[in-house]
Amino acid sequence: MTNPGRKPVIAGNWKMHKTKQEAKQLASAVVNAVKGQSDLPQIVLCPTFTGLETVLAETAGSPVEVGAQNMDWREQGAFTGEISPPMLVDLGVKYVIIGHSERRQFFGETNQSVNQKLQAAIKHHLIPIVCVGETLDERENNLTDAVIARQIAAALIDLTAEQIKGILIAYEPVWAIGTGKVCEATEANRVAKLIRKTVANLHNMPDLADSIPILYGGSVKPSNIEEQLEQSDLDGALVGGASLNAEEFLALITATQKKLRLAPTKS
Repeated sequence: MTNPGRKPVIAGNWKMHKTKQEAKQLASAVVNAVKGQSDLPQIVLCPTFTGLETVLAETAGSPVEVGAQNMDWREQGAFTGEISPPMLVDLGVKYVIIGHSERRQFFGETNQSVNQKLQAAIKHHLIPIVCVGETLDERENNLTDAVIARQIAAALIDLTAEQIKGILIAYEPVWAIGTGKVCEATEANRVAKLIRKTVANLHNMPDLADSIPILYGGSVKPSNIEEQLEQSDLDGALVGGASLNAEEFLALITATQKKLRLAPTKS
């Protein structure tokens, strides 16, 4: 986190976990623990759709923000089971995860649908957390760089530099999600640099690329977060399993606070 203009982010993706009561308890534990604290990263909780309203109520007036795990790009219509951007805005949601590998793998999301959702999120003033990442087969065949560059370029088609400025990007190698395997911090940082280079090339604006927070996701734990935070181009984490336990999630926040206190201030 060498750029003091990029505020670090610790976002918890709860996936398909937590009833309303469980969501309330977890959100309350996080809110109470960070109350009155300084040097906090941006904290985002992403519960299931059924837990959104509960978590929004628990986090109201706190430094903790709320995001959705997915959305449709259309505003309304005969699309059974889908949730539209205006519905999220109506609830008070601020962030939305777009293009998570599980959505790509199990629900047929493509680079095109990621772009459509990204444009819709920006239109409705939601902050997108855009996920990219390669499979194990792609990594073993030395295709990581090509896959990541293609996913980034496709996601950002038809977006202006001003629109791109408001997004977050999460590098989530598919082979590290939920497997207990973690990408070496230096390698994750190398890919983050590639992401910035790809973004910069779209508009020939290195400063734009340097302003975008890039998160790492994939078996993030208190035992490995500090090494990731030491990297020049990683600005936090999109957390899965460790976000389901208040103690573990708060340990990630504490590690980020320590890093913030040691970081140079913006001149």
